[in-house]
Amino acid sequence: MPDFTRREMMRTGALAAAGLALGAGLAKGVAAQDSMPTAGGGVDLFAGAFDDEGRGVLPSLRYGFDAVDRAIDAQTMEIHHDRHHQGYVNGFNSTLDALAAARESNDFASIEHLSKKLTFHGGGHVLHSLLWDTIGPDGGGAPSGALAEAIARDFGSFETFSAQFTQAAGSVEGSGWGLLVYHLGAKRLLIQQVQNQNLLSMHATVPLLGVDVWEHAYYLRYQNRRGDYVRAFMDIVEWPRVAARYDAVTTALG
Repeated sequence: MPDFTRREMMRTGALAAAGLALGAGLAKGVAAQDSMPTAGGGVDLFAGAFDDEGRGVLPSLRYGFDAVDRAIDAQTMEIHHDRHHQGYVNGFNSTLDALAAARESNDFASIEHLSKKLTFHGGGHVLHSLLWDTIGPDGGGAPSGALAEAIARDFGSFETFSAQFTQAAGSVEGSGWGLLVYHLGAKRLLIQQVQNQNLLSMHATVPLLGVDVWEHAYYLRYQNRRGDYVRAFMDIVEWPRVAARYDAVTTALG
């Protein structure tokens, strides 16, 4: 068992380097296999994704692989979740082990390489955990409540938000993500492009919604038509779950 604690893992910057600085005061949120929380409610933002020692765990889906077939086919969902996401979990954990071994032996020659692996695999694990949580069979439509008000304030309207979000995700250079994030300093919503899952990171942000635009996320059905995939993706976003994340974050951190 590696000699680290959750606090030590956070200190390494695994999540912060992926643009996911959650802050010590944020202990509550919504996650893949949890019921919906109330504002300031009592569930971990990434429940099921980490064990008590801070090691990555592949979270179970709360729906079947075919549940979002109107946008993403079942075969893609199964391969994406069971193979690609599991690969990030394995990479994150093996890198934590390698870092623990380096500390134990006082041999830090590989730290530059391991630090890059930590941000890559740690970012992939967190963003995929977010993805599975915020899509589902009851997706589509538009948000309501405080999230809807924040989108109107920061983007003008839900329609203009959707246009910017789909364009940003569709135009990521190479592989990556389109993210809706809450910026802890600016206290506003922003849209972020991410290359791979660790480049172009914007720190002091909490991710609320993410669309994976690596080719493995859509190629079986859409081939090179990434824009069609992103537009279809918007129809499986479960906005109450995104809104619950927003409520939890803003209640806990302001």
